[in-house]
Amino acid sequence: MKKLLLTFSLALAGNVGAQFSSGTVSLGTTGMTVKLDTTPTLATITVTGADTSYLGIGFGALGEGMGAGKDGFIYNSTTNRDYSFSGVGNTPTADASQDWTQTSNTTSGGIRTVIATRSLAGGAGDTAIPNAAGTIDIFFAKGTATALSSGWHGAANRGYATLTMAATLGTNEVDLANKKVILYPNPAKEIVNFKNADKIKTIDIYEASGRKVKSIKFDGENVNINDLKSGNYYFEITQKDGTLSYEKLIKE
Repeated sequence: MKKLLLTFSLALAGNVGAQFSSGTVSLGTTGMTVKLDTTPTLATITVTGADTSYLGIGFGALGEGMGAGKDGFIYNSTTNRDYSFSGVGNTPTADASQDWTQTSNTTSGGIRTVIATRSLAGGAGDTAIPNAAGTIDIFFAKGTATALSSGWHGAANRGYATLTMAATLGTNEVDLANKKVILYPNPAKEIVNFKNADKIKTIDIYEASGRKVKSIKFDGENVNINDLKSGNYYFEITQKDGTLSYEKLIKE
């Protein structure tokens, strides 16, 4: 049972609360940028561009553009932000269900910054956005005015891009990382050191089978493991604030 709990705890630590971001991506000669962030439940899009233009981001394979049924987010002079496309040359149609919720719309120095959120799945016809590492293809355009009815954006004001989503840490996770006890080097032969050693109260060492082989009342910065046989071990670390964590060690 201890082995199962240790294995589960290690696996859980790597998956709970994962977040991903594209970072800020410049969109060609349009002067626009886009940033997509995800959590296990929410997608957040940040778009910047000229404050005299509508600013559109569409989801779809590179080169497909405004094909019928494609999904998009468009800042424009109306309150709608969630749109569907019906083909090149046709004005996009506002979705009946507006799943993007604008949370911020500011301008400074002629540049508008718009931030909006929606669920990862969105609504009917929306492109599902995964909370995972990977790539998301988009197309983009800016208009000659903020009204969609103002006319075609023009060939120089559109393009395609790929967003590369990579794992990030949220504020709480950064705080936890700064407090986390980490052992090193790993693998190790004789001595194991600890990051944030001053936070440790006790350490219990278990074999991979789950059998406890050593208990230590910690009062320094390292542990001598010369008496352990070569193999895999789990360190159950109790911190002074009562926090419990697990670290895996390979003993050479």
